[in-house]
Amino acid sequence: MSDSTPIILDCDPGHDDAIALLLALASPEVELLAVTTVHGNQTLEKTTANALRVLDLVGRDDIPVAAGASRPLIREPKVADHVHGESGLDGPFLPPPQRTPVAQHAVDLMLATIAASPRLVTLVPTGPLTNIALLLEQCDGRNIERIVLMGGAIAEGNITPAAEFNIWADPEAADRVFRSGVDVTMIGLDVTHQALLTPSIAERLRSTGRTGTFVAELVDFFSRYHRETYGWDGAPIHDAVAVAHVIRPGLVETKRRNVEIEVDSELCRGRTVVDLWNRTDRPANADVGVGIDADGFFELLVERIARLG
Repeated sequence: MSDSTPIILDCDPGHDDAIALLLALASPEVELLAVTTVHGNQTLEKTTANALRVLDLVGRDDIPVAAGASRPLIREPKVADHVHGESGLDGPFLPPPQRTPVAQHAVDLMLATIAASPRLVTLVPTGPLTNIALLLEQCDGRNIERIVLMGGAIAEGNITPAAEFNIWADPEAADRVFRSGVDVTMIGLDVTHQALLTPSIAERLRSTGRTGTFVAELVDFFSRYHRETYGWDGAPIHDAVAVAHVIRPGLVETKRRNVEIEVDSELCRGRTVVDLWNRTDRPANADVGVGIDADGFFELLVERIARLG
């Protein structure tokens, strides 16, 4: 597997995080070194249990899981239970986790994993960026290839009119990550909202076996919120798009742009201010997703989930 990209998935499962995790596990293009968890879609206790439960589902107890930050750097924690339910993975039945996370804090596991890797590691954060900000405080980005994150938006919000949830949940952490000098790719709502997993795709997943049925049941629940909020017949699988971008470059079209994080305004807290049309002379600091081959993304997702049986 020497030509596969070593990755660490830092997540807050979450329906779309769970699907992102399964996509990574089923894809030989990436080698999942570790899973770390953060507050976000639910409390840290629940997101950690959910990561373990998803790994249990596909028999991957070889992958270490470490719990990280239980709250933002300075803000009060807020969960997205209105989207993901009381468990964070409402919908399908999953038994309690068969194991506990490792004793290390997520940041310590990441530091050790990155230091031990013979190749540069790609970080894929799909929750609030608290753990990543704490990591970068300690390692200056050494041995990190890049950060491909799900979060932000050029022109919309999903927790407020101005902001996407992951960035809004801990804007100070996001600000540190975007200012870090590490290579950052932002996969935001502009892209993920272009790829809706519709009932017909869910049926294709269901037909692939047990894991595909689990994914389809996640989407059944996840779609309710999106139907009520947006009137959509389907749901975006935000976090899986970030993983897919690492697996198959070219699925997402990006532009190199300046991104600043709004931390002072209550009205625009957590807004990713993307200088899409180069209105300022601020230096570009991120690759920003602007388009997606939605059909190609779902072909990849269905094909890979089918491999898990």
